Amino acid sequence: MIKKILLALAVALPMTAAAQKFGTVQLDAVFTAMPESTEMQNTLSEASKKYETEFQKLQEEVNKLYADFQTIQNDTTTPDAIKERRMQEIQDKAGKVEQFRQTASQDLQRQQEQLMAPIQAKINEAVKAVGTEGGYTFIFPQEPALILFQGSTVTDVTPAVKAKLGLK
Repeated sequence: MIKKILLALAVALPMTAAAQKFGTVQLDAVFTAMPESTEMQNTLSEASKKYETEFQKLQEEVNKLYADFQTIQNDTTTPDAIKERRMQEIQDKAGKVEQFRQTASQDLQRQQEQLMAPIQAKINEAVKAVGTEGGYTFIFPQEPALILFQGSTVTDVTPAVKAKLGLK
């Protein structure tokens, strides 16, 4: 059954593809040419640096606690209860550092998604406008794995999309 459907598609698509107009667009090239993408990268870089600075401070605190613990660990006059409390303190602080790292990573990812959404929407609108104006049936993202039918003409619409966005 599946073979029959695939065979029918293989026979029918080339016939219909000849009457259709296809285009490709280099989304990465359009994205990197947009000033909004540079602003987004700068915003994310600043936030990342702030998180990294805070992470370093927390890591230094853990390292200091550990160094202090090392000095009392072999001291026979220090009671075991104090040693255990210090070890627990190190473990608690290390857990908080790891939790902070995860939270920071999630926050940076959320920020990237929020900043990326309007840029992607703007690109999508430009691609749709170019597709409508040029009478394209499909505009595909240009990828190495993209395979189109023999005999169909494919146009790179990247310059038209950039022009629609006012980019060079």
